[in-house]
Amino acid sequence: MSATSTLAMTHLVPLAKDLDENKVTPGVLGFIVFAVIGAAVWLLMKSMNKHMKRVNFEEAPEAPGKTPAGKTPTVASAEATKGTKGEERTA
Repeated sequence: MSATSTLAMTHLVPLAKDLDENKVTPGVLGFIVFAVIGAAVWLLMKSMNKHMKRVNFEEAPEAPGKTPAGKTPTVASAEATKGTKGEERTA
């Protein structure tokens, strides 16, 4: 150890003894990290809100009786949508 590190240790060790060993605080660094995370979340929420406003959720209504392309309705698929007591289930 150099002379400066020894001198620093002799001054810092008594200061550490004055602190309550049962009390731990995050300090300034903890506050700064928490504030940066909070600001990042706020900016992400603001950006997400802007992008969600641009999305068009309206869909063209599907014609009744039409099935998705390439699929034909079968009796097995109709039975698969029924529950154990006969009630209709949706996927």
